[in-house]
Amino acid sequence: MKTLKLIAGIALMGIFSLTSCQSEVDEVQGDNPNTNTSNSTTANNMKRVSMYDGSSDDFIDGSACSSILFPFVAKVNGVSINFASQLNYEQAITILGALNNDTDSVVITFPIRIRMSDYTEVTVNSQSDYNAIVNNCTAAENNGQDAISSLNISFPITILTYDASLVQTGSVVITTERQLYNYMINLSSTQYFSVKYPMTVTLTGESSQVVSSDAELKSNVDAALSIESKMELAAENKKKLETILVNGTFKVSSYIVAGVESASSYYLNKTIDFTNDWKVKSMEALTTIATGTYSMTSDTDVYLQLGFTGSTNFTVFNNTWKVISFTTSTITLQSKTNSAVTLVLKQI
Repeated sequence: MKTLKLIAGIALMGIFSLTSCQSEVDEVQGDNPNTNTSNSTTANNMKRVSMYDGSSDDFIDGSACSSILFPFVAKVNGVSINFASQLNYEQAITILGALNNDTDSVVITFPIRIRMSDYTEVTVNSQSDYNAIVNNCTAAENNGQDAISSLNISFPITILTYDASLVQTGSVVITTERQLYNYMINLSSTQYFSVKYPMTVTLTGESSQVVSSDAELKSNVDAALSIESKMELAAENKKKLETILVNGTFKVSSYIVAGVESASSYYLNKTIDFTNDWKVKSMEALTTIATGTYSMTSDTDVYLQLGFTGSTNFTVFNNTWKVISFTTSTITLQSKTNSAVTLVLKQI
């Protein structure tokens, strides 16, 4: 009986010890962690989200996989600019955007130093060498290996490490994108890891949200890729619409406010002309009725900003308009701030 009590006592102590140890482990690693290898979906997602984003100077170098380090010199539409900092970007953007139907050119003076998507810095000595880097970037984009720039992780985060037997060996606190990227690319085939959730992420144009699993992380990555795809399409459509505006002459076909057609017969004989230097005017026969400026921007959608002066019949159109649809003959717009207001322009 004493022996039985002793065995029972030992067993009970073992249960207490196991429970205590399990609590300590759970406190570090969370419940039922998913372990990942170096070639897992989670590792690839983490790698792409934490890559160096070189898209800030795409209008200069044409590559989202790298950026040119300051200082450097380039001729922008024939104008030589010494780029000492990002402050010089505005000058280049102004030159490139002066006309919307011209052929822009940027000629970089070599050699230059660039930062690559893996954070390394290299010297490029010629345009042909740089073309090879741009081609590699295009290949990475086509193969889904480029940086995902529209999803940001809030640091610090913790990575839990495991051996081949899936026994936890420790944890690593990650405080920057670069540290996260280096950790992921240096994982060996025999190393395993899991992310200590929850962590906070932010999609471009949206509020931050808490991610609690690898599956939720993947869902956010997929959403980020969808956003970037829409942004690329919007940028392309912006250029197409700019060409249509400059090449055409339009009239107001419809102006609806809260379901009521407000385009009176006043507009029947009035034309709207858009010039390639971002000016707009309305005319009747040979008489100018209103003048102004316009501009176009894009994110996941395309926007047309109108700014008329000289006629209250046209200043009512001064707004930022979301482009709902467009063809060479019809452009349908919706107020960015009031979806109940729409404007339709038709080419004459």
